[in-house]
Amino acid sequence: MKHVIEISNLTKFYGKHRGVEDVNLVVEEGDIFGFIGPNGAGKSTTIRSMLGLIHPQAGEIRLLGMDGAKEHEQILSQVGYMPSEAWFYPSMRVRDVIRYAADVRGMDCSAEAKMLSERLKLDPGKRIKELSLGNRKKVSIVCAMQHRPKLFIFDEPTSGLDPLVQRTFFQLIEEYVAAGATCLLSSHVLSEVNRYCKHGAIMREGRLTMLETTQIDEDAFLNFYAEGEES
Repeated sequence: MKHVIEISNLTKFYGKHRGVEDVNLVVEEGDIFGFIGPNGAGKSTTIRSMLGLIHPQAGEIRLLGMDGAKEHEQILSQVGYMPSEAWFYPSMRVRDVIRYAADVRGMDCSAEAKMLSERLKLDPGKRIKELSLGNRKKVSIVCAMQHRPKLFIFDEPTSGLDPLVQRTFFQLIEEYVAAGATCLLSSHVLSEVNRYCKHGAIMREGRLTMLETTQIDEDAFLNFYAEGEES
């Protein structure tokens, strides 16, 4: 199988404070990979390092067979990223935010954006300031998916989404993956990782543990973190 994500010995500190340390991760093509851990564990630091948004002190990152440091722009053209925060200019209309995200890539994504907005029941005529958190999250989903990227990277995507929209969101992921995409899903929600992800890893205190299966027992999962807090 082709490796879509390869991270070797990734280390990032913020001054004296630990971000992540010696992280090694491989995600294969066609996977829905669950990246699970509590807030502050280092998931977002790993993701932002992958995307070149922050620069680690050590380690190597390859995405889609390309060097994360040297081929940054080519990588981003083929990645759909949804950050944990859904922030947009409040006076802009939804359709303008979505169109702008496509224009930045030099692509006409209008047909895909229309399909996604209809599936998610997102009103393109609304202004951002009129939207709830859940509807702002929908805007982020459309912006991340509309160019049909080869790799999706979602950071805590389902917070603020109601259960029906969450189900639609995961149905869309499964459809894109069936068509050839790969997905890295960062979450602290054990149930969604167990239900939708094929493989996964747990991050705790900046270190990563690969999982043999994503069918994780909830009590064992909580004990895993309790041991980390006591150590």
